[in-house]
Amino acid sequence: MIGTDAVLGVFVLMFGWLVLRHRLRGFLAGAGVVVAYAVSELIKFVVQEERPCRTASSIAECPAPGDWSFPSNHSVIAGASAMAIWSLHKALGWVAAVCAVAAAASRVVVGVHYVHDVAAGLLLGVLVSWGIAALLKKKRSNEDAPTVVLQRLR
Repeated sequence: MIGTDAVLGVFVLMFGWLVLRHRLRGFLAGAGVVVAYAVSELIKFVVQEERPCRTASSIAECPAPGDWSFPSNHSVIAGASAMAIWSLHKALGWVAAVCAVAAAASRVVVGVHYVHDVAAGLLLGVLVSWGIAALLKKKRSNEDAPTVVLQRLR
């Protein structure tokens, strides 16, 4: 779906700028989105909830069988991205948060997710990204070493 893909493209551009500005912290914040996605895939594998478009008509094409509904990966990525961006740049973070909620809502509107899929996806993404952002802020030093491991390697 072009709308949610466009939002994800905007997040990529924001992360690119943040990596240039914050170096390693920006990169690791973006890597946290990948961690959130991996957790989401694990949950999908365990829960295996069918999509609403399997039993009702939808605006968008229904993904192939085996592409489970809960939680919404688009929402996980959007929530994690918004939180990671917000942790590094508050103004961009608010823009990202609005984009994340819009992207999540669009998944319900087009009929490929239930409301609880996108709500859980946003929450999961935000929590994973928030945890990583908290570690980055807590462990950062003047040289931009965001983890205990990197600090101890000096």
